[in-house]
Amino acid sequence: MLNDEEQIKKAFQDRSWNEVKATDSWQIFRITSEFVQGFEKMGKVGPCVSIFGSARTKPGNKYYKLASEIAFNLTRNGYGIITGGGPGIMEAANKGAKAGGGRSVGLNIALPMEQKPNPFIDHDKIIDFDYFFVRKVMFVKYAQGFVVLPGGLGTMDELFEALTLIQTNKVAHFPVILVGRSYWSGLMDWIKETLIEQEKNADIGDLNLFQLVDTQEEVVNIINAFYSKYLLKPNF
Repeated sequence: MLNDEEQIKKAFQDRSWNEVKATDSWQIFRITSEFVQGFEKMGKVGPCVSIFGSARTKPGNKYYKLASEIAFNLTRNGYGIITGGGPGIMEAANKGAKAGGGRSVGLNIALPMEQKPNPFIDHDKIIDFDYFFVRKVMFVKYAQGFVVLPGGLGTMDELFEALTLIQTNKVAHFPVILVGRSYWSGLMDWIKETLIEQEKNADIGDLNLFQLVDTQEEVVNIINAFYSKYLLKPNF
């Protein structure tokens, strides 16, 4: 009996195998395999918090240290840590999780310039992805909170995807915490003054979808206070 790959090869005998793999039809199987792999591994991890931030942040940076402290203290409170698996803030968070004796998960993505998994991820909790959108599903589905430190376009993408899903009730409300008032305050002012008040493109209540803090104590207290009222569970 032919397996799935052999059946697909047989169906496209008149074309090269590389051409077949490039078709939309074949991509469906690749995408499905990433979802299956992610669901099977992540479903066994337990309650976690996703931590985001720049891959370019160096170990001497204050936010690198802060990310590590946040992860350490969250693991001490019973949460695992999920990151994008790479360097910078991601490495710092996985490092803190490892030091705290907690679960340290890395959702690695294949990119031309970066990245290889950092050394602080649990060996059985490294998952490699080719597709950003599959990876982002894992961040949201298996996280009980988002902690967002200073980062670039990728960090912004992950932040606003989470806010959109909460705003539209596609996932249950969960804590979204921005760390670093000096970094985020300009963006927050623009959302309030331009996006909401001037252009009416969002509601004033949308400001309640996230909180802005500076310390690891605030992060841990917000997440603990939120889940003192609810059972921990995946978000959809």
